[in-house]
Amino acid sequence: VQLQASGGGLVQAGGSLRLSCAASGGTFSSYSVGWFRQGPGKEREFVAASAVQNMRTYYDDSVKGRFTISRDKAKNTVNLQMNSLKPEDTAVYYCALGRPIISEISRPLGYYAWGQGTLVTVSS
Repeated sequence: VQLQASGGGLVQAGGSLRLSCAASGGTFSSYSVGWFRQGPGKEREFVAASAVQNMRTYYDDSVKGRFTISRDKAKNTVNLQMNSLKPEDTAVYYCALGRPIISEISRPLGYYAWGQGTLVTVSS
């Protein structure tokens, strides 16, 4: 399965963006999907995930209440709706696919397919 992330861009603080992760060569139906981000000079960090084991969603505290991850089965995409964006959300955002156990869902190690990343820039 190959992943393609899209939807990044430049937005003012308080604005919204919707990222999309498309899969080719397979579907998301049997996998958990995560979104991670890497800001300037920072390590890659967890943003959100949709777990296939229980179909629950998980969020980092920094985005809880502002971001929403969702699956679109018809389009074979997983989306990340980002609202109330802040300058500290500026980063390259990556989608990832895998079967991490629930307790490890926020760690990159359990994901084995990654998209190329899409840049989100939030201006103040």
